[in-house]
Amino acid sequence: MTGRLTLVTGATGYIGGRLVPELLGAGYRVRCLAREPDKLRDHPWRDRVEVVRGDVVGGEGLEAAFDGVDVAYYLVHSMAGGRGFAGADARAAENVARAAERAGTARLVYLGGLAPREGRLSPHMASREEVGRILLDSAVPAAVLRAAVIIGSGSASFEMLRHLTERLPVMTTPRWVRSRVQPIAVRDVLRLLVGAAELPGKVNRTFDVGGPEVLTYARMIQGFARVAGIARRVIVPVPVLSPGLSSLWVGLVTPVPPAIARPLVESLRHDAVAGEDDLSVLLGDRERIGFEEAVRLALRRVDEACVDTRWSSAAWPSAPSDRLPTDPDWAGGSLYTDVRARYVDAAPGTVWRVVEGIGGDHGWYSWPLAWAARGWIDLAVGGVGLRRGRRDPLRLRVGDSLDFWRVEEVVPVALLRLRAEMRLPGSAWLELGVSRVRGRTVYHQRALFHPRGLLGHLYWKAVTPFHGAVFGAMADNIVAAAEEAESAGR
Repeated sequence: MTGRLTLVTGATGYIGGRLVPELLGAGYRVRCLAREPDKLRDHPWRDRVEVVRGDVVGGEGLEAAFDGVDVAYYLVHSMAGGRGFAGADARAAENVARAAERAGTARLVYLGGLAPREGRLSPHMASREEVGRILLDSAVPAAVLRAAVIIGSGSASFEMLRHLTERLPVMTTPRWVRSRVQPIAVRDVLRLLVGAAELPGKVNRTFDVGGPEVLTYARMIQGFARVAGIARRVIVPVPVLSPGLSSLWVGLVTPVPPAIARPLVESLRHDAVAGEDDLSVLLGDRERIGFEEAVRLALRRVDEACVDTRWSSAAWPSAPSDRLPTDPDWAGGSLYTDVRARYVDAAPGTVWRVVEGIGGDHGWYSWPLAWAARGWIDLAVGGVGLRRGRRDPLRLRVGDSLDFWRVEEVVPVALLRLRAEMRLPGSAWLELGVSRVRGRTVYHQRALFHPRGLLGHLYWKAVTPFHGAVFGAMADNIVAAAEEAESAGR
């Protein structure tokens, strides 16, 4: 197995971008086919793969892409739809099948949707089924995996679930919330996709893949709420709302675009439950992550590690359930930020001394009455307020309490990160740092807030008008204090 060449089409997409490192970790050589190769340049694995420019719909570049390929993964879908999308999907599948035949490829692997075997399908689900049939009818053995809702940060289905649950404590919902769904963790999907490359050569069929639980969409909403630590949602199903109206409704209350929401909604009109589990038997892989554990893994990135010790806001994910920097803007949950930077006529060490001395008797360099009022409010609701001060007037270390903050990271003359311990409908951080840019000292300041539920979103909206005065003045006054200290030679 080690060293076999795999081709991944759709590497710029959600599953493809996460499959590549899994294949590399399993010992495969990987080639990626991309219409716009530059979209792959920021992936951490870019230097470990070969990239070929090509277009599956037009057929350009397929001969070079399939040269010497043992296993090809077909992960291309027209999610946004548009006139003629089904025909384009069919042409693309036919082009890939013919290219694989000519190259002598040993196996095709495709990930489609879990649809009912009988009954009328939505246009998108029907298109996915047709793509699967085209690949199965080719001369190359194909494994067509069919999955329902995939649970992982960045998955369109998961992001719709996330935003609906977080933003609507009470929701009037279409009747599809009663549909039975068998969600599956993205880690399990990726493991099965990698395993499918080693199926016996004669295997040419579809495989239903799902997690260990069958849930209604309403139960998935309540399960998400439990894991996220927000109140149980009140769900009132109504018998109206067509898929078109439902997608507009989803687009109104979540950042998921209606063009993406529509095929997701249409797929939920029918039950999506696996009819067999044969792939697990063939691969000897019956391990599956439960729904709530999959949600917990997907939320971990925002809840525990949404900030990084570098000034770049995008850290590479450590697990396939994490968000990738290349995921859509509406993926990964809401993370509100207030970012400011100032040039400083002072040495980095001088600015750092001001930064490290913040809080306690030194105060917060802006609107003392506003900070005091925030501390009084926190005390009134059972929080710690500003009464804790600081352990040392000049030095900070990880774990120190600092008024109503906790020191989470200290990188000398670079970064101080504080995590809020005040009572908030969400999680908050404040980062203060120093760097050198083109020979000049720069002071950086970033406030981050991850809301919990609708109240969290409303809280951020309510305090945003004051950020210019509080955080803007804070940045200006820290710079002024540093420049004064530099002039005084302190």
